[in-house]
Amino acid sequence: MTSHSSRCAEPSELSGPTDGGCSTACATPIPLGADPVDPERAGAVVLSIPLMDCAAEESDIRHALDGVAGIRSLRFQLAQRSLTIDAPPEVIPVAIAAVNRAGYPAKRMAPGERPTPHAAHDHQGHSHDHQGHDHGASGSAGSGIARFAAALAFAVGAELLHFFAPETMPWQILGMALAVVAIGLAGFSTYAKGLAALRHARLNINALMTVAVTGAFLIGQWPEAAMVMALYAIAEWIEARAVDRARNAIQGLLSLTPETAELRQPDGGWLPVPAAQVALDAVIRVKPGARIALDGVVVAGSSAVDQSAVTGESIPVDKSGGEAVFAGTVNQTGMLEVRVNAVASNSLMARIIHAVEQAQGSRAPTQQFVDRFARVYTPVVFALAVGVALLLPWLAGVGWTEALYKALVLLVIACPCALVISTPVSVVSGLAAAARRGILIKGGVYLESAHKIQAIAFDKTGTITEGKPRLVATELLAADADEAQVLRWAADLAGASDHPVSRAIAQGLPVGAGRVAGFSALLGRGVEALVDGQRLWLGNHRLMEERGLCSAAIEARLAEHEAQGRTVTLLANERAVLALFAVADTIKPRSREALAELHAMGVRTVMLTGDNTATAQSIAREAGIADARGNLLPQDKLAAIEDLQRRHGPVAMTGDGINDAPALARADIGIAMGGAGTDIAMEAADVVIMNDDLRRIPETIRLSRRTHTVLRQNIALALTIKAVFLVLAVFDNATMWMAVFADMGASLLVVANGLRLLRK
Repeated sequence: MTSHSSRCAEPSELSGPTDGGCSTACATPIPLGADPVDPERAGAVVLSIPLMDCAAEESDIRHALDGVAGIRSLRFQLAQRSLTIDAPPEVIPVAIAAVNRAGYPAKRMAPGERPTPHAAHDHQGHSHDHQGHDHGASGSAGSGIARFAAALAFAVGAELLHFFAPETMPWQILGMALAVVAIGLAGFSTYAKGLAALRHARLNINALMTVAVTGAFLIGQWPEAAMVMALYAIAEWIEARAVDRARNAIQGLLSLTPETAELRQPDGGWLPVPAAQVALDAVIRVKPGARIALDGVVVAGSSAVDQSAVTGESIPVDKSGGEAVFAGTVNQTGMLEVRVNAVASNSLMARIIHAVEQAQGSRAPTQQFVDRFARVYTPVVFALAVGVALLLPWLAGVGWTEALYKALVLLVIACPCALVISTPVSVVSGLAAAARRGILIKGGVYLESAHKIQAIAFDKTGTITEGKPRLVATELLAADADEAQVLRWAADLAGASDHPVSRAIAQGLPVGAGRVAGFSALLGRGVEALVDGQRLWLGNHRLMEERGLCSAAIEARLAEHEAQGRTVTLLANERAVLALFAVADTIKPRSREALAELHAMGVRTVMLTGDNTATAQSIAREAGIADARGNLLPQDKLAAIEDLQRRHGPVAMTGDGINDAPALARADIGIAMGGAGTDIAMEAADVVIMNDDLRRIPETIRLSRRTHTVLRQNIALALTIKAVFLVLAVFDNATMWMAVFADMGASLLVVANGLRLLRK
């Protein structure tokens, strides 16, 4: 695992607009990227590629585009046979030429023209328009199923005639005709792609199948040729849809967003309009029980909102004036009026989906290994097949026809379908499963690498703690004072101040009477005012010392609270200190549980904070972290990450602030808090926790471990089946249809195994 510190020096592809006027991070769109696959986006071009409908062909095209500089992202849709390229205008013609040279004729689609789903291997699909007919997906899928069923029926008929019909010319011609029809129905597209690959001297799956089926037909094994082509076509059709199911699993979230919104009119009335037409700063109304159509800030009303579609957290969150709400979430109880701060195409939901799609489009390390292996494996087995055909008659005395048949069986075995499909379906399923749980993983490399993490460093404020001061302790110090009156005075003074500590005290006390006069702020000390005719001071230790009101007993109480990392404020009149108020940044409710889970998994935890060492150690003890380091500047956190990497190996960093960005970028995996995090921290991170729940971190590691296990299972399964049939073919115990059936079975097994990751 390597670090990625260089990434933070470049413009991030995952940046988005924010509203600089908002005072809270949650009130602005979280920068999770502009749509990398939207054909309307400047630079994004959709190509129709009729000959592309399986993962191996996707791999061919990726390989062809590897050498094209300037491509920002690729998005493949196998069922639609389309590829969206995000690149500067001058790069697009170069990319199209590279795809064409690879043997996959590509047509650039016009703006607004949408690809429609094809049936895999639908030779009629080459002349389809791409206007997005409503019946396209179901009609195409239905025609594909019907055609392949017919091809399989004709192939079975050819086999039955071969076994049971008299060996006379009419019956043989009929059987051959049935085989030709089966091959034509199932294999027209395979032949087109295979011939294109052979013209370019490329040994891909289609080239191997073209040679194998043609050779079998020419040596008189036409029933097997038909069965092989029918089974292969069905396997490819199922495989393409399985891959797209995994890729599009996250798209179901986008369908949760309403297509219309009730827009406030100039006369104060409300009119339903398409959500896509609602402009920034417009006000929309959301009724109880309805889904929110657009991101925005509540300007009127209050309600509980179910944000599970965005954060993965099912507990509703109370929303009122000034608080952010997101498209696709459910308004449960009250009427809300929301000022829109992001257009429909740039909602948080849309940006999450697009970021996941972009991550799914990148190849994970295991996939890169499999692609490299397949590029070596296929030519080697092809050479072995040629050797069997040419040398077996001389070395073993078998007939030329039998030797050629064995070679053709080897060609079918050489198809690396199951091996090639074993990785992408697992990785994209894992990324989609994470996104459904409010975990945005920005690439397969991070999904695969998370299981290697040995230690995780945590920022304190906003990560382990709430990031907001709260009143945690109140003590009456004057024995003869009226406690209720003292607390009202403190609430009055604190409520008149805008200092964060004063606000925390005011929020934690009963509402005061509000009779404050002559209020003045004492810079660096506190505040002073007349309340109920008494002059009172609310301030820090320094202010009380200046007024000569401190005592040994008060000093002792201050020391005890400060040792726990608390900020202490004192209320006094002209004669004595009346009360003590301790304010602290409290630990998030789920932090201890998350850290305990990590420890149980064998992951070390460390706290890195810019706060003082006493506060850091106090919070660490409460959270269950043994190693806490305080008084750290951003460069100190960076050095701490490098030290942890030297001592423990792969390290993750979790944070939410600008000062965490260098450490997030230097760590092997950077994890940002999405709710309270800064834009810079989320851009530098590789994983974003959308609901700020630290329990999502052990969940991410568990998902990575599951994904790693599934990847190893899939590769082992695919290679084992290949090895078994390779031995059977050489020792005369395998037929062509058995080989293709085994390949189809292996493909379906690895696909089903990968799709298991989509389950909760």
